[in-house]
Amino acid sequence: MTLSLNEYITAFTQEKHQTSLSQFGRGIEREALRVLPQGGLSERPHSERLGSALTHPNITTDYSETLMEFITPVSYKPETVIAQLEDVQKFTLSQLDGELLWPMSMPCFVDDDDKIPLAQFGKSNIGRMKTVYRQGLKNRYGSMMQVISGIHFNFSFPKSFFQSLQTIEKNTDDIDDYTSDKYFALLRNYKRFCWLIPYLYGSSPAICGSFLKNKPTDLPFKKTEKGYLYLEYATSLRMSDLGYTNSEQSSLQICYNNLSGYLDGVKNAINLPSKKFEKIGIKVDGKYQQLNSNVLQIENELYAPVRPKCVAKAGEKPSEALNNRGVEYIEVRALDVNPFSATGITVEQVRFLDIFLTFCMLETSPILDCKAQATSEENMDAVVVRGRDPSLLLRDITTGSAEENSAEEKSVQQWGGEIFAQMAGVATLLDQANDSKLYSQVLAAEAAKINDASLTPSAQILAAVVDENQSLTKMALTKAVDYRQQLLANDYQEFNEEYFIESVTDSLRKNAAIEASDKVDFDSFLQDYFS
Repeated sequence: MTLSLNEYITAFTQEKHQTSLSQFGRGIEREALRVLPQGGLSERPHSERLGSALTHPNITTDYSETLMEFITPVSYKPETVIAQLEDVQKFTLSQLDGELLWPMSMPCFVDDDDKIPLAQFGKSNIGRMKTVYRQGLKNRYGSMMQVISGIHFNFSFPKSFFQSLQTIEKNTDDIDDYTSDKYFALLRNYKRFCWLIPYLYGSSPAICGSFLKNKPTDLPFKKTEKGYLYLEYATSLRMSDLGYTNSEQSSLQICYNNLSGYLDGVKNAINLPSKKFEKIGIKVDGKYQQLNSNVLQIENELYAPVRPKCVAKAGEKPSEALNNRGVEYIEVRALDVNPFSATGITVEQVRFLDIFLTFCMLETSPILDCKAQATSEENMDAVVVRGRDPSLLLRDITTGSAEENSAEEKSVQQWGGEIFAQMAGVATLLDQANDSKLYSQVLAAEAAKINDASLTPSAQILAAVVDENQSLTKMALTKAVDYRQQLLANDYQEFNEEYFIESVTDSLRKNAAIEASDKVDFDSFLQDYFS
């Protein structure tokens, strides 16, 4: 029995269901380039004072040695997850000898792709595999794309939430299967409505000219007097064809209608050969150039604005974990780094995501066919390059079909206003469950951006860079210096220095143990991994 959004909201106002709405699990992964005070990319390797990038639970690297990644554990209050992120960055900055964390998604000035060093994870087979994977990314897409930074927001509902849903729906399915089905309903709605994320939070409408060096593009860039490239109505160039997209993946049909179909799509993608990538070679002159020549080397190469996730056990691939235990949480990947926040994301953003994801869970979610999914992706593509254009029209897929007669063209203001009107009841519900007015306040602040595009961060950045002719680099460096001083001056809140010192030592010990435990050569390890 499926109910309407308002019927679910009414049912959840009962006291016995309220507790599950105050126990959302949240975790954040924040990426940030290490840069020098002058604005150039740091060429120093990842510091041993920060522990092993392979095994440290909170501090690691992403594509490059200079692209930091900060990871918080799961927490259950918005304030807690932000405080944890502040603590992790405070400790990191204390070990960086004056280096700064670049506060924007698009990279600083980089004069040569080859000066972007691949991340190193030690001598173990799994560590070497991680570096070879990154070598493959470099050969496939170039290094510049791989030093773009973002925020990944991990979110889960407690088991009690799904138990309440089952009670409300009078559903008797296996709880794990039911949970996965409900998460996929959320994912389908997220695909329909996720254009809101770059509109509200996109912070990369302009780029340094060095980013496009020798790279063709059809985007109609304009240039500021200081040489920065921008699109007049862009919100998130990070999410455009310049950033985390992959033309080879455009042919993939990975649907979000159920777990088994999703896993089949991922499996097919991993095993799908690519003639383009085959030309690179796998092992050339004794050196690995990529893990394999398929469209995806491994599952992590699947670029998507959201992913279903399950915590993997030792030796498990992500899809194996999903197949074995179902969906445990989702990973939202459409967020730019917020340059107006020391942590790259604010507590207000976390609360809005609580509202948005709960809305996506409770709103009616028809099956999403391939055409409808493609239409949703076209909406996303349009918003990232011209989301603030008053003439932009999006196609609202109100059913699972993308046929012309079921897709109404709407402006951002019209469709956004309709979605926000629906989310108002969810915000009130979360306020009631958390004894707060903060959710309704956050929703009202974000709704103002729908009605006035000048309030969006992308518009604010362009106002400074274009209208006021400010230097984007100087603006970013000023913020980086301020944030460094701010974070170092703050006291630890959720962790302490002793915790970080111990975690550094422990991570180095674990890395050494992994290296000592390898029993086969690297070629055999890879063969076993992909068998």
